[in-house]
Amino acid sequence: MRFTKQALVRRWTLSTLAATIVFAVLAWSDWRLKALSGVGTSDLQGFNTAVQYHWAFLHWPARYAVRAGFNWGLDYLFMPLYAAAFFYSGILTREGFAPRPGRLRRILTLLSAVPIAGAVLDAIENALEMEQMLSGASDDIARIAFTVSNAKWMAVYTGLILLVGAVMARLAERRQKRAKNAI
Repeated sequence: MRFTKQALVRRWTLSTLAATIVFAVLAWSDWRLKALSGVGTSDLQGFNTAVQYHWAFLHWPARYAVRAGFNWGLDYLFMPLYAAAFFYSGILTREGFAPRPGRLRRILTLLSAVPIAGAVLDAIENALEMEQMLSGASDDIARIAFTVSNAKWMAVYTGLILLVGAVMARLAERRQKRAKNAI
C-alpha cells in the first residue's frame, strides 16, 4: 500500500495523539487503582511468581477488580494505537534518515515492525494476567507472563526511539524548507 508523505504525516500525528490520550486515561486509571488498593495493573508486569499474583488479587475486592478489568480492556484499545503510532514513526524515521536504498533503510524498515510485535506481546501478556486472576495463579504462567512483558517492553522502547527519530526527521525537514525559502 502506498500513500503520500502528507497522508503518512497525518496518520502519524493522529495515531500518536490518540495513543497519547488513551495512555493518559490508562495511566490515570491505573494510578487511581493503585492509590485505592496499593496495587495497579501495571504492577503485575513485574510479577514472576504465583504468590505475587495472589497478593495483588487479595488487594482487589470486587469493585477494584472491576477497575482492573477496565484497565485491561482499555489497554486492548491502546495496543493498536501505539503500534500504529510507532510504526508510522519508524517509516518517517526511515524516510528522514535513509531516503535511498541501503542497509540503514532496510534496518529501519524492519525496526518499524517491532512495535507491532510488541502490541501482540502486550495482548498475550494481558491474557495471561487475566488468566491468573480468573483461574488461579501458577508459577509457570507467572514466569511466562513476566518474560512476555519484558519482551513487550523492548518493543515499546524501540517504538519510543523511532518516535524520537520521527520527531527529529520532521524538525530537520522543516529546517530544510525554511532554509530553502530563505534563499
